[in-house]
Amino acid sequence: MSKRRPTLAEVASQAGVSVSTVSKVVNGHLDVSAETRSQIERLLEEHQYRPRRSHARKPVGLIDLVFLDLDSSWAMQILAGAEEVAYEKGFGIVVSAVHDRGRSRPSLRWLDNVHARSSDGVVMVLSELSPDQQARLAALGVPVVVVDPIGDPARDVPAVGTTNWAGGLAATQHLIGLGHTRIATISGPSRVMCSRARVDGYRSAMDAAGLAVPEDYVGHGDFRTPSGHAETHRLMDLDEPPTAIFVGSDLMARGAYEALFERGLRVPHDVSVVGFDDLPEAAWAAPPLTTVRQPLGEMARMATRMLLRLVAGQDPGTRRVELSTELVERASTAPPPGGPGARSPR
Repeated sequence: MSKRRPTLAEVASQAGVSVSTVSKVVNGHLDVSAETRSQIERLLEEHQYRPRRSHARKPVGLIDLVFLDLDSSWAMQILAGAEEVAYEKGFGIVVSAVHDRGRSRPSLRWLDNVHARSSDGVVMVLSELSPDQQARLAALGVPVVVVDPIGDPARDVPAVGTTNWAGGLAATQHLIGLGHTRIATISGPSRVMCSRARVDGYRSAMDAAGLAVPEDYVGHGDFRTPSGHAETHRLMDLDEPPTAIFVGSDLMARGAYEALFERGLRVPHDVSVVGFDDLPEAAWAAPPLTTVRQPLGEMARMATRMLLRLVAGQDPGTRRVELSTELVERASTAPPPGGPGARSPR
């Protein structure tokens, strides 16, 4: 005989709260304290409580796309890819941004808005949800897919990324192949998974070549231009400055260009620079930027397809996807000054 489904009244009695409070938690309302919510969710899980089918949500044709920020062509490529798939399937997109570089999670007001507009699902882009936010979306029946996860997502949350380690390896091997031995890296925030993977790839290439990595040669920015500018100045102030820099985003590479120009140094005659992303403007930099291409549009398209399968009650397939990166060689890299094959000044 199947186990009897508990009533909300029984759960409320065990939690010492009213039935309406339990109902608010089940339906994702926000006006319940974190402590009470946690207790009720634990009891619901213990009883394996699931809402009746008659209460199942019906798609309204709307998904949320949440970015850390929207001030770059990186975000626009992700948006374009997601919108393409959503449009094909008859869904609209609501775009949000965290708007605070000091944190990576959207506000409680955002979660309230998701509830109010009955969004069918959420794609998180280089941003994350707190455990409480994840639990509330689950209670609402709103699935989540992550693009470029900051940390390790929950096992049941699908995620789409790229081969960041391989990209960092390829970028560094390219510089080593040109004859550079003093190679530094400027990556993104150290707590972000893709940043750590790119640094690990860089370290692996250096180690395989028998090259030392001084502690000062590994810097961290925030993927934006000013941080690349500041970190490049720091690197060039070292007693033994690098002759090449692998930069963890094209935007930070632009900052590196500016800092080197301010110091009277030329790319690539004095310092070689490799970026990461292959944004459209990389090809128009002066000189055009050698960079690691990650397929941003395809990442977004795949994540959106996975989300819409979840919205339809289907299995999304593989829950961890890594798309391939590719080194794109342009004119920002050359042999080190004075090394074999070095370019003479013009």
